[in-house]
Amino acid sequence: MAKVKLTDTTLRDAHQSLIATRMRTRDMLPIVEKMDEVGFFSLEVWGGATFDSSIRYLNEDPWDRLRALKKAIKKTPLQMLLRGQNLVGYRHYSDDIVVKFVEHAAETGIDIFRIFDAVNDIRNMEVSIKTAKRVGAHVQGTVCYTISPVHPIPLYVKMAKELEEMGCDSLCIKDMAGLISPQNAFSLVSALKEEISIPIDMHSHCTSGMAPMSYLFACQAGVDILDTAFSPFAWGTSQPPTETMVAALRGTLFDTGLDLILLTEIKKYFEDIKEKYRGILDPISERIDTNVLKYQIPGGMLSNLVSQLKEQNALDKYEAVLAEMPRVREELGLSPACYPNEPDSWHAGGAKRIDG
Repeated sequence: MAKVKLTDTTLRDAHQSLIATRMRTRDMLPIVEKMDEVGFFSLEVWGGATFDSSIRYLNEDPWDRLRALKKAIKKTPLQMLLRGQNLVGYRHYSDDIVVKFVEHAAETGIDIFRIFDAVNDIRNMEVSIKTAKRVGAHVQGTVCYTISPVHPIPLYVKMAKELEEMGCDSLCIKDMAGLISPQNAFSLVSALKEEISIPIDMHSHCTSGMAPMSYLFACQAGVDILDTAFSPFAWGTSQPPTETMVAALRGTLFDTGLDLILLTEIKKYFEDIKEKYRGILDPISERIDTNVLKYQIPGGMLSNLVSQLKEQNALDKYEAVLAEMPRVREELGLSPACYPNEPDSWHAGGAKRIDG
């Protein structure tokens, strides 16, 4: 067993999950040089909803954010989440647009592209994977994890093998809703390790409360990388805390070797930053809810769902909207509830409940 590496998500998925992607660039820059000293495998800083949110809500240029972060972060690879043919949007884009976007993202500062398709259709990942490989970036092929009668472990293994054959440098198990149990994490990673040779990253959310335990079981099965976030922006619908996982793995075969004192210094900064966004943070996003195993809504969507219901003065319909999700998902073919197709589920369920 080798030491486990960590990808920190605080500057992307963590605040997307807890505060609807509202963290501003000016609140990131003062701490990133210290984060660069930690020794993370990568820092996830871009992609997902950050592009849309920067423009729509923050009056920021997402490309300027990437340039500023790249200028300040000298050692640690910068990572983004790319939705395959959907890029960072909500529809399919033409191949030439995908090529130019990936090329420009790499030129501007992205070192690692985590590429996925919302319905696990590799055809929608081919152009972005080939382009990222051509420009010399690290490509992390991704399988979106869900629970259903039509998603057995062999299906994920088959997809992982195809991604490795396409030239992906690593593989991400993307458990965007925090569904994976400790035993399933062990079984899935074990099965993957028997069939592929590239490093495996496990990404999960604490929505159901199982993620830290699932991470430990994944370590025992040989996982190479874990996604975590600094504790002020961890737990709830976000990732397990970076400091907690480092402490838990210390002295084991999976010891990350990271400095807890340095991590604590960074944590204190984010404690202050979190207070600035206290008005956006809803307690719903911070709580543990095992009902997610039924409605399967990703962490990043929950905070945005709450935000949008508030805008419509319909937060009282929150539980009712969630109750519609399993039915709508089944009608849509039991696909993983992942952007950009996950809003379809809540729009369908939400429209029914809000409109009566």
